[in-house]
Amino acid sequence: MDKLAIIGGRELYGDIPISGAKNSALKIMVAALLTDEPLALKNVPELADVAMLKKLLAQHGVQLSGQDNQLTLHTKNITSTIAPYDLVRKMRASFNVLGPLLAREGNAKVSLPGGCAIGSRPVDLHLKALTAMGAQIDLEDGYVIASTPNGLTGASISFPFVSVGATEHTMMAACLAKGQTVLKNAAREPEIIDLAQCLIKMGAKIDGAGTSTITIDGVDRLNGTTHQILPDRIETGAYAMLVGATGGELRLRDTDITLLGAAQGSMEEAGLIITPHDDGFSVRREGERCRAVNIVTEPYPGFPTDLQASFMAMMVTAEGTSTIKETIFENRYMHAPELSRMGAKISVDGQNATVTGVSRLKGAPVMATDLRASMSLVMAGLGAEGQTMINRVYHLYRGFERLEQKLSNCGALIKRVSE
Repeated sequence: MDKLAIIGGRELYGDIPISGAKNSALKIMVAALLTDEPLALKNVPELADVAMLKKLLAQHGVQLSGQDNQLTLHTKNITSTIAPYDLVRKMRASFNVLGPLLAREGNAKVSLPGGCAIGSRPVDLHLKALTAMGAQIDLEDGYVIASTPNGLTGASISFPFVSVGATEHTMMAACLAKGQTVLKNAAREPEIIDLAQCLIKMGAKIDGAGTSTITIDGVDRLNGTTHQILPDRIETGAYAMLVGATGGELRLRDTDITLLGAAQGSMEEAGLIITPHDDGFSVRREGERCRAVNIVTEPYPGFPTDLQASFMAMMVTAEGTSTIKETIFENRYMHAPELSRMGAKISVDGQNATVTGVSRLKGAPVMATDLRASMSLVMAGLGAEGQTMINRVYHLYRGFERLEQKLSNCGALIKRVSE
């Protein structure tokens, strides 16, 4: 199993191009199941999760072609409505084929999902929404078996809590349902807007994406289109926060600072100086160390849970004591013990973590536990004295495209090594 070897303690300078958003690309790729015409996508990141979804879509009958971050998906005919366990268990986003398969074919058998070990993240909201739209759903041997004898019909659906996955899933299914669907307490993330914009170009009638109420008027069919995936805001935020851990100055290209929502204010409060440019922004640290800042993770536009680990990696060497409250997922402090191996002072109590900043971390062997935790260890290793060896780095390549290349170009000493 590969590891990442890092020699830290160097300030970083240079340009980093930001890739397309993984969390947007995956759902828009699934939308190709909704039409028999080609869907051409630009700015698709080359990641392990994208490769896995390609395998799943191919077995449904999707023809895939393209290179250099461009991908064309053509689902002229759906050849299978079964999404097997071996593929779905590795990535939660693949569960979202259920709604499009139901909408187009009237039946589907989809394995319950797997993914990162950061909490249970049940799919109850997905299934309740599809049931409200007329789907008959049974659970059998770890599979969701669904059918729509009379087709999907529009419904008024109020989510008990904000769910990005359920909002996206229901929105896609509703595009081909009969009548109007209204989603209340919907997620407002930029990726929701990106998916909606693509679906609208495909002929869907969607209003309100980016607000808490989304209205979808079903249509008989969708057409193909060309769409460019928006920049990855989590990659954007992580590389910006990296400057807080290492010092130096990075210019992040092909992105937009406004995608970060509340995280931008927290970074500036911590002492990062952000200067917008036409194609992105540059970021540098105001002093020798960041300032301690308290955060609470919340649905967008609040502080994103996917940047919590990166922010902690910045706070472990900040001046003062910071508190972090994780309200989205349980079990999402598994990076804290690994950071502590490097000299960080972190106390975790349920949803809350208290971080007392130290002047400098020391390199150590650590183990990645999930995608976002992996990046926090990279950040800590780059800011630490000596060598850090990160085990189980396969998590990283699910969400960060060309990580070593991007960092090496800015002066980082980082190398992927095989055991």
